[in-house]
Amino acid sequence: MASKILWAIIGGFLIGVFVRSIFLLSWPFAAFLLLLSPVAFSCTYLDTSKWQRLAVLSVALIACAAGIFRMEAAGLQGTPELTSHIGETVTIEGRIVDEPDVRDGNVRLHVDVGGIGVLVTAPPHTEVRYGDIIRAKGELGVPEKFDTTLGRQFDYPMYLAKEGIIYTLRFAVIERIGGGERNFLKSSAIWAKQKYLEGLHAVLPEPESGLAGGITVGDKRGVGKEYSDIFITVGLVHIVVLSGYNITLVMNGVGILLSRASRVVQLGISALIVVFIVLVAGAAPSAVRAGAMALLPLIARMTGRVYLALRALGVVALTMVLWNPLILAFDPGFQLSVLATLGLVSFSPIFSTWLGWIPERFALREIAASTLGTQAAVLPLLLYQNGLLSLVALPANLLALIAVPWAMGLSFFSALAGILFGSWATFIAFPAYLLLAYIIKVGELFAALPFAALSIPAFSAWWLLPIYAILFGAVVVLQRKLPIDTRPVQTN
Repeated sequence: MASKILWAIIGGFLIGVFVRSIFLLSWPFAAFLLLLSPVAFSCTYLDTSKWQRLAVLSVALIACAAGIFRMEAAGLQGTPELTSHIGETVTIEGRIVDEPDVRDGNVRLHVDVGGIGVLVTAPPHTEVRYGDIIRAKGELGVPEKFDTTLGRQFDYPMYLAKEGIIYTLRFAVIERIGGGERNFLKSSAIWAKQKYLEGLHAVLPEPESGLAGGITVGDKRGVGKEYSDIFITVGLVHIVVLSGYNITLVMNGVGILLSRASRVVQLGISALIVVFIVLVAGAAPSAVRAGAMALLPLIARMTGRVYLALRALGVVALTMVLWNPLILAFDPGFQLSVLATLGLVSFSPIFSTWLGWIPERFALREIAASTLGTQAAVLPLLLYQNGLLSLVALPANLLALIAVPWAMGLSFFSALAGILFGSWATFIAFPAYLLLAYIIKVGELFAALPFAALSIPAFSAWWLLPIYAILFGAVVVLQRKLPIDTRPVQTN
């Protein structure tokens, strides 16, 4: 019963947030749901045999109303002073609240101007950093939705709104006028990341250094657009960003190093490492979700509690959406991250039983099952977002992922050598270079194959509802046929 109540809270709240994100429901609708809740519960006196179902329904209605209220409270509003100057050249002053997003043609800055977020686009090589107080002069505007090259529309205003950004300032001229307040942990993580990347660039050429930065610290620039497109085509892009897979590999290595330490020491150091990794990655929702999912099993193991992966995923998603409800419907990274984890937990055991012909050596069967599980879960959403269906994802992942753990470890030591000895340590990084070059070559070879990927025409988002209903319905049926010890409800 307790499990059902928990899922009623999680499901009801997420549904309420999602529905309010799509439809402009006002508070009277949420109040109506609250009134329905005691009505549903009172029906238990009419039919006591169904009291559990009605109690769960009552809780779900309350949670759904709470989700609507939470989303209603998350609305962002601009200021009349700025809104009245849309389209004009203005000068603003504010503090940079995040790491500058350095791109090929510009530098993007998230600037807080009196509690209002402004996305400032500055020229390349603008020398500013997190926490600086700047004066920026440029054209004030608001973000607008735009059509992608594949005929799909991207809700850019709401994508920025989840970060608290309402306005844009284009073609800005930047002047640093002082240093502002900085969060020590965040500032330290950014500094460490920059030093780490400098170490990589000192001993590894591009695109290998970019790939090393992506798989170890989630560097946004990664391998660049050309190789990012290649990895998307062959279904390998998940290794370039900081995912649960990457963090799990790191935590496994930490666990080996700390195997003789006390439980308190293991948990404390592991928690600090996870928090630091998430901060280094910019605390993106997908990184936060990955970090939390990596930390929860450690906490369960240290405290002797049972760890249920699906329940942990639900609690993490609920907590994150409660903190920032805009990520549920408007953050593709968060959506893909949650679905990938759901596929890994729910679908992979099914595929593992079907892939008995694949040897377990080098974890090939595990890689294949994990790849198919995550791909099955994220595929409908990916097809809606970018319309690209990779036909070579399974063999590409089988060949590439066996090298990723070693590439991560060797990249880390290469970066340290680069920090200490500069380009003189190039020979130390040679093993890492070989593995990174191998992963890139796997991507290039499969992307060059005829029909490596198919382009799917744009379709309505409403098709995702029946598709996922059928997909997860089939999973529930298939899970019942699995051996008990392989079902995802077991401890992890």
